[in-house]
Amino acid sequence: MSEKAVSDAAVRDGRPVTERRLHPVTPLRRAWAPVAVLTGWAVHDPDQAQRHLTRLTTTTLLIGLAVVIPVAALYGFLSWWFTNFAVTGAELRIRTGLFFRRTAHIRLERIQAVDVTRPLLARIAGVAKLKIDVIGTDKKDELAFLGEEEARTLRAELLARAAGFAPETAHEVGEAPAQKVVRVPGRVIAVSLLLTGATWGSLVAAVVVPPLLWLATHSLWTVLAAVLPLLGSAVANSAGRFAAEYDWLVSESPDGLRIDRGLLDRTHETVPPGRVQTVRIVEPLLWRWRGWVRVELDVAGSSNSVLLPVAPREVAESVIARVLPGVTVPQAADLLRPPRRARWCAPVWWRGHGIAVTDAVFAARHGLLRRRLALVPHAKVQSVRLRQGPWQRMWGLAGVHVDNGADKTVTARLRDAQEAARLLRAQAERSRTGRRSAGPDRWMT
Repeated sequence: MSEKAVSDAAVRDGRPVTERRLHPVTPLRRAWAPVAVLTGWAVHDPDQAQRHLTRLTTTTLLIGLAVVIPVAALYGFLSWWFTNFAVTGAELRIRTGLFFRRTAHIRLERIQAVDVTRPLLARIAGVAKLKIDVIGTDKKDELAFLGEEEARTLRAELLARAAGFAPETAHEVGEAPAQKVVRVPGRVIAVSLLLTGATWGSLVAAVVVPPLLWLATHSLWTVLAAVLPLLGSAVANSAGRFAAEYDWLVSESPDGLRIDRGLLDRTHETVPPGRVQTVRIVEPLLWRWRGWVRVELDVAGSSNSVLLPVAPREVAESVIARVLPGVTVPQAADLLRPPRRARWCAPVWWRGHGIAVTDAVFAARHGLLRRRLALVPHAKVQSVRLRQGPWQRMWGLAGVHVDNGADKTVTARLRDAQEAARLLRAQAERSRTGRRSAGPDRWMT
């Protein structure tokens, strides 16, 4: 556990506020900052760095290390010493800064998610990183690092306080129980990556490009310079996604859907209830014969964007029903296609478009090879717009743009102009009605 100190001046409602420091292992992480500065300089100007290194004698190098290592250690210790945090009656307060002090005041009622991340080295050291999603901000505040038990306890307390529990009872609430919903096996993730078009595109390019370059240049170095990045990109992207999505587990709890994932770095995320603005069902071409889809999210003020990396469609729809209660995903046969004259605006691809409007959501699909079906609850619609370019006006077509609270837009493209005008008016009314009947965006209620 980290060291705790009580600030004499920090008193709220007659109760002292406990200011806490991060885990003692944190200075080891922050001590790398001076080393990172030197490394950045060397990468920025490698020729000058090499000239300086060639001039160094063994004695000078040892003296330099004897200076740099203590300075880096002192910087790590001081930055840790001058960083503390406290949970007051109404906010989470984080003080940071060695030379320039910064104090972040995070209102507890504006916290919408608290994620726990455990990188590989942090798992070995028994510590974790706490990332806090706050309504109205794009960047997450974080506490790195805390002991694993302290991180879980603090997360539970923050969520309880955000849900409206009194300070004296928030400690007793503890972490809400979770029930497993779905676990994605590692082999399914591996197969899904092999069936991804981007992976095959990089591999095909790595096979086709070398002979062409060789015929054009007859230079082995040119061929290697072009092929190695292609192969590296294909392997790195696939391996990175596999490591990030490995052992994907979705659980349901009163504070929202929890996501645990990661092979090397374990991440514990929460999809807060009521904050999901849009759900997207992505269906790549090579996945269709397996019946697999990917589920992505737009969450207001949060960077959490994936709910399921890959799953059978029926499983994905059951999970979506937990995120958007009462919502039934429209099937392909229920979508209204654009009129045939739309082929003059989007030859061939017009067949991939379609819309459906239910009592709960506005749904729009686009894409022919990689289909994307977006579902926007009526209560989350912030504005509705109709757009019509000159070429679309010639063919009597228009697009309806639906904006949500996450600053994202879902568009019903290539609609008949009169149909689009009716859809615009009807959707504006459905949005007003939906917002009036929407429940509170709170945890544990």
